[in-house]
Amino acid sequence: MPSRTTSSPRVAVLADSDTRWKWGALTAYRIQPDIRLDGYLLRGRATPTVRQLDEVGARADALREIRGVDFVRSIDRTRYDVVVLACVGGAVQAMLHGLAHAWSTGAAAGGRRPVVVTGYVGVVYEKLADGLLLRHGADVVLANSRHDADRFRAVYRGVGADGDSVVECALPFLGGAPYQGGNDPCTVVFAAQPSVPESRADRMYLLRRAVEHARKHPDREVLIKLRSKPGEHTTHIEELPYQKLATKIPGGLPANCRAVYGNMGEVLDRTDLLVTVSSTAALESLHRGIPTAVLTDLGVRETLGNHHFLGSGCLASWDELDAGHRPDPDPDWLARQGVAAEGDYERAFDAARDRVTALREAPALPPLTPYYTPRTAPGYLPGILARHGLDPQGEPLPGHADAPEETGGLRRIARETVREAARGAYRHGVQRVAPAIRRWGQL
Repeated sequence: MPSRTTSSPRVAVLADSDTRWKWGALTAYRIQPDIRLDGYLLRGRATPTVRQLDEVGARADALREIRGVDFVRSIDRTRYDVVVLACVGGAVQAMLHGLAHAWSTGAAAGGRRPVVVTGYVGVVYEKLADGLLLRHGADVVLANSRHDADRFRAVYRGVGADGDSVVECALPFLGGAPYQGGNDPCTVVFAAQPSVPESRADRMYLLRRAVEHARKHPDREVLIKLRSKPGEHTTHIEELPYQKLATKIPGGLPANCRAVYGNMGEVLDRTDLLVTVSSTAALESLHRGIPTAVLTDLGVRETLGNHHFLGSGCLASWDELDAGHRPDPDPDWLARQGVAAEGDYERAFDAARDRVTALREAPALPPLTPYYTPRTAPGYLPGILARHGLDPQGEPLPGHADAPEETGGLRRIARETVREAARGAYRHGVQRVAPAIRRWGQL
């Protein structure tokens, strides 16, 4: 085997949605630029489509879809130098236990193993303790800002867990040309979110206000930036897509207001004002120096996530924006949130790069030791592991281990057809049946 320190590192990224694939792949390149990257897409409800992958734009030398139990079986101790787990917390925890078991048994037990890295795709405004403890056990837990790093270490200290794995960095997809102003026409972008806000009334309100802004300012172009097309899923479930709500707008969308898809960075290239409830797009916009507004129309509430922007100077209402207000961000807040608008962004990854390099060069790494075990969380952990085909010790459950990893020819086509049909039924249930049941319950 080539030396880990003299050849290009081999990195595996496991992701379970389009945005987490973007975070995982770009994080891998930020930490170790000259790498061979193999991408694995965790099979599930949010597995990205080809269109979503093209829109994200993060490249890989190889990319395939896989079950969690097969990922555990295929990642032996010598195949990769680094493994990036870019998944929801429960999936990260399952992979940590599965890999720990796989690397401690069999012929490959002992000696070196890959460095395991995980983190968050964006703003952490909910389930802080739950998500962090599910990620505990990785060698490196990346925090996207100084603010997050302090909070992460406090959570680990609070349960008596080791917090040395927490390393401060930044979001890997910040960048792009600094805002110069002067676009013609002036372009206002409303960055929509799949699950925030949740209710039909609130989502219709935001859409209506964006449309009204376009009608009040015919010299401006108002773009409604959408994350996915109907039927596609992202990190969060979208029960009420704005595309469908737009059909309910009286008179339809005005000529200077339209929905757009595509890479957020490309949309920001022509943006003069970014408006959102709490999207991570706000941080991308602020990084470039683009005027950015975080809406207060529906209140400043934890359920919306806009409470994260307290002290930012960006909180504003549509009424204020209609009147010409442009928020002025607070520099100290930006610095604590990892938004290096003054040019220090590239150095934000130095600590993570140094930590991963030091771990790769170590003669051997200790076993992965997550905080959650059958002893510390006997009523919680087994269910998390079982959802990914693993027993409480991280070993594949009977039936899961025996199932073939791949099938070929017509059998594979048939399997894909059945799986797409199942996804369609799931989406119908989420987007049509579940909201109807909730409405009936309110009668």
